[in-house]
Amino acid sequence: MRLNVRGPGPAALSALIATVLALGAIALMVAKHGVATGTPVAEGDASGHYAQPEAEGDAASKALLAAVRTGPPAAPAPQDARAALPARTDPLPASEPLEASAIKPSPAVGPLFYTGQGAPGHGCTASVVHSPRGDLVLTAAHCVHQDGFRTDIAFAPGYHDGEAPYGVWVPTSVDIDPEWAADRDPDHDVAFLRVRRVGDSTPIERVTGAEKLGLKPAARRAARLIGYPADRDTPVACQNATDSHSPTQLRFDCRGLTNGTSGGPMLTDVDPATGLGTVAGVVGGYQEGGDDETSYSAYFGDNVAALYKRATS
Repeated sequence: MRLNVRGPGPAALSALIATVLALGAIALMVAKHGVATGTPVAEGDASGHYAQPEAEGDAASKALLAAVRTGPPAAPAPQDARAALPARTDPLPASEPLEASAIKPSPAVGPLFYTGQGAPGHGCTASVVHSPRGDLVLTAAHCVHQDGFRTDIAFAPGYHDGEAPYGVWVPTSVDIDPEWAADRDPDHDVAFLRVRRVGDSTPIERVTGAEKLGLKPAARRAARLIGYPADRDTPVACQNATDSHSPTQLRFDCRGLTNGTSGGPMLTDVDPATGLGTVAGVVGGYQEGGDDETSYSAYFGDNVAALYKRATS
């Protein structure tokens, strides 16, 4: 499982270190036994939909904003993915060695922080995907639902070194398949979050740009996988071809995609000018993401198409 929780990194006060270590231990317990005692969760409806009360989102935003820097507004977002694929895409040759390494932050990709158990710590990764309202984020279901919907989530796109250059965003709603809520079915380890920035009605897609959502992706496609390990305040990436693990699961072989990279996007057809591409999968699915050698994703078939439709309706 690739879910973990850590503190906000070098930018945080040293007094938070003990809390961060405790949160890491809590995350290990989550990995083996479900939600740790005290994790703030809520029930959704039978369809797998959760509408988050505004006060809960405001509290998560306030907690994270107290732990990170926002600084001056970031540069305008790159062209988003609503346009047709660019005439030229990055060939994405396989990494040599086949191991994750540091990469420049992408405005549309960032860590998910959890703020309800002491110092905010990031434990998963998510990405902005195009939607009619421009407010949609994609991650793995196990990052947002553990015996209930987590109510303490905050997203920091483009995050690096304790800075959230595109602001802090919190869910207005979360959608998962009921099959995941019922028994953590790995074929349904996908979640969509509609998000907002407190005090600002601008959709996130206008701020960060957005990836395309790739449905029914072919195997053996060159891809770039991006994620935020729980022990780093900067992202890592690896490039390789996706492969079919089963009819309902993709696999991506690469070392070094450790705890915290769950939910990270597997991007194909990447525009070299913007870094935006098409999300063919997210780290999750089989073994809730895999291990240090291999990552997995639930296949983006008809069930993900239906979930996207529900989340954007």
